[in-house]
Amino acid sequence: MKTMQQLLLLLTAASSAGGIPLSRAPPSNKLLLVSFDGFRWDYDQDVDTPHLDQLGRDGVKAKYITPPMLTMTSPSHFTTVSGRWVEDHEVVHNMMFDAKTNLKVSHRETLTRSEWWDNGVLPLWITAQNQGLKTGSFYFPGGAANYSGQAVNRVVVEDPKPPNETEWRQNIDTVMSWFSDEDFHLVTLYYGEPDRVGHAKGPDHQDRKTIIRQIDRTIGYLREAIARHQLNDSLNVIITSDHGMTTVKKRPQVEELVLNKYLNLLKLASFEILDYGGFGILTPRPGKEQEVFNALSKAPNLTVYKKNELPESFHLAKSERLPPIVVVADLGFNLNSRLIFYVNKGDHGFHNGEMDMKTIFRAFGPDFKKNFVSEPFDSIHIYPLMCKVLQIEPAPHNGSLAVTQNLLHSGGGQRAPRSVCLLLSLLSLLCTFTLL
Repeated sequence: MKTMQQLLLLLTAASSAGGIPLSRAPPSNKLLLVSFDGFRWDYDQDVDTPHLDQLGRDGVKAKYITPPMLTMTSPSHFTTVSGRWVEDHEVVHNMMFDAKTNLKVSHRETLTRSEWWDNGVLPLWITAQNQGLKTGSFYFPGGAANYSGQAVNRVVVEDPKPPNETEWRQNIDTVMSWFSDEDFHLVTLYYGEPDRVGHAKGPDHQDRKTIIRQIDRTIGYLREAIARHQLNDSLNVIITSDHGMTTVKKRPQVEELVLNKYLNLLKLASFEILDYGGFGILTPRPGKEQEVFNALSKAPNLTVYKKNELPESFHLAKSERLPPIVVVADLGFNLNSRLIFYVNKGDHGFHNGEMDMKTIFRAFGPDFKKNFVSEPFDSIHIYPLMCKVLQIEPAPHNGSLAVTQNLLHSGGGQRAPRSVCLLLSLLSLLCTFTLL
């Protein structure tokens, strides 16, 4: 017995000296989260997509995903990586703004402004890092910000120049090297298509179908790269998006919305963002809130809300950043404040219950089932699923693992920590020693 105790102490000391903590060790499996901006749930149904089709056989597929209300890039992406509703994480627009000072910052500049993103809610990168994991963000919205003074371990900020297919593949090669050569555990990878082509040409245009074929080839290249870097047995991949896309309704088919026809914005409003797709916000001048509400209530093809009366399902009413008046246009009707200068042929920002705003979900890897089709679910539930795969304790969130647990193998995301494996090996060794 004395010899066994000595062996136990010796092996325990050796494991500690080797840098393997007995409390927790990094997971054996890793996670790549990929977002294709504006990939509507049905975009693969009118295009030949052999690689996406193969993913359906090799992994899991949801019939569609419902993004949060707001169906915009930054609010939706931050819900995915935080598991919080927009009213909680407060990234309430693509543009950073201050209704009191009339500050408005472009979307691209907002991506690097920490004060817009850091509101007390920790995204997955930081939660994972605080539990010993190594994380990276490649172009992903929110990845370039600091959170309570903490930065993501590795960040590449989106290039304003639209990339070509070769650059898409180079980005994949870079991310794969992070996993295989530098032992990253979590990386988020963002592509700006098919959102760009959806805005410029509309969701029904042939160019959109061309981009979907390019995305499909990129997914094929991703799978080749995973195999080339010998990550098939250790890397889980989730592919999703932030919102869908719909055709903008214009003259002569419809009468376009110009809100200044229904109220004098100069006289009644002190702040506004009303030329940004299907979602608008407005701060009335003191004492004018009811007048503004009544005037906009008479406008066609939109719904106006007082912030404190927003439907509970929107999860927006508790926001401190949103102004007192919120306007949501009917599907396809862009909001114009004074002039019609909106050139987009496709847009989003509309009610998240509209099918054109729904988006995609695919996942594959060692923890996920094969050839499994899931019923639709809200994107907020992706966060606890990612935490489960990474074997980390989630930060407070509004999602539920019960919604997505069935996407995993029984036991998926439940591998024993390395410390437990060490102790089991030690026990086996002791048993063998005793038999000898």
